[in-house]
Parts: sequence; C-alpha cells; structure tokens
Amino acid sequence: MPTARRIVIVGATSSIAEHCARLWAAEAPSSFVLVVRDAGRAEHIAADLRVRGATRVDVLVAGFVGAEAIADAVRRASEPGPPDLVLVAHGSLPEQARCQDEPAACEAALVVNGVSPAMFAEAFAAGMFARGAGTLVVLGSVAGDRGRRSNYAYGAAKGLVTRYMQGLQHRAAGTAVRIVLVKPGPTDTPMTAHLRGAGAALAPVEDVARDIVDGAARGRPVVYAPGKWALIMMVVRHLPRVVFDRMNL
Repeated sequence: MPTARRIVIVGATSSIAEHCARLWAAEAPSSFVLVVRDAGRAEHIAADLRVRGATRVDVLVAGFVGAEAIADAVRRASEPGPPDLVLVAHGSLPEQARCQDEPAACEAALVVNGVSPAMFAEAFAAGMFARGAGTLVVLGSVAGDRGRRSNYAYGAAKGLVTRYMQGLQHRAAGTAVRIVLVKPGPTDTPMTAHLRGAGAALAPVEDVARDIVDGAARGRPVVYAPGKWALIMMVVRHLPRVVFDRMNL
C-alpha cells in the first residue's frame, strides 16, 4: 500500500479549500492537517474527509496573525511529519467603503489577505527548501492584478501575495520545490453571497477547486481559475489609463 501523502490546509473551512480537500482525499491515500481558527465547522469537514477515504485527519486550531502565532501554527502542523503539499487558503472579502473610512478595517484587510498568507507561505517554504521537495499552493486573486476603485484594499493585499509568490518561485528555480500561485475569479462561496444576491456571475466552487488541484499536480506557476480569467486580466492589466479611468470596475 503506498504511503499516504501529507497535506496541510491553512484556512480549511473556506469553501474552496474544503472542495480541494475532497478531491485530494478521493484521488490518492492522503492524511490531512486542517489549520483553522474555529474547530466547530472543521470537525464536520474532517469527518467528511474520513468518509471520502482520508487515512488521517487532524484539526489544528491556531492564530493566523502575527509572526509568533504563524510560526507556532506551522511548527505544530509539521510535527506529524513534513507536508508534501500545503494549501494556504484563508482570507476575507472586506467592504471597500469601510476600509476607506476605518483605518483598523483597512489594516485588517491588508494583514489577513496579504501579510498573513505570505508569512505562512514563507514558513512552510522554508521546510520544503530544507529537504528539497514539496508543493506549496497559495490562493491569491484576480483582484491583485490591477488596483480598482471597487476593491483596492483587498486587491492590494492580493497584489502583495502575487509578488511574494513570484519571489518564492524565483528562489525555487532549479529545485524540486514547486510554488503554485492561484488566482481565482469571483467564485460562488459563502464569502461572496452578497455578490450573488446582486446578480454577479460567479464560478461554481467545484470547478475552481478542480482547477486548483490540477494546477497543483502539474506544478503550474500561475493558475487562473476558471482559466478564462487569464485572458480577461491580461486585457485589464494592459488597458490605457485614460480608458481604464472611465470604467466602473
């Protein structure tokens, strides 16, 4: 019987992370460490993964903000053995207007969506570089490709993630460590329920998760999910400012 691969998921209660875990559990023998802030829903996800074939599922409650809390979370997640695959998937979707009016809300948006994922990525990558193997997958967003008036606090945080992952990818060049940056477009999850109510076109979370799992298996440097966003954002990035400034994005 093949040895189960070890998978750590940070922010495992996110809908995208949960659907990725289901796919991983079904495709090969896998043990999981679910790193979460609240054990309640995580226990339900853990039970579901066991039913789907996971060889072992541990729930680890940890802090997601601050260097000491993140270092402790990574250390504990790695205690059963070094992970073969890590998914960093936590975040929130802040209200832009609130970020403009409340400095504390803006700070929280930048830290939770940008600084924290980058620090988790750095800490897990350190272990992978030390042993010369592993796949690190981090969720960014199409919002990080160009600042827009409707969500520039969130977009700036995801822009930080993009640059950080690019640096880790450069560092990993020539090694067996694979760094995968995922840029989902608007996805149908509880976090975007208000967008669905406003009539936004949202991708099914199952499709986005499949794109992520496939991209991780292939070790692709950048995964737009769904793939159409690669073309859409290429156009958005290259729009002349005089045109871009007249658009309500």
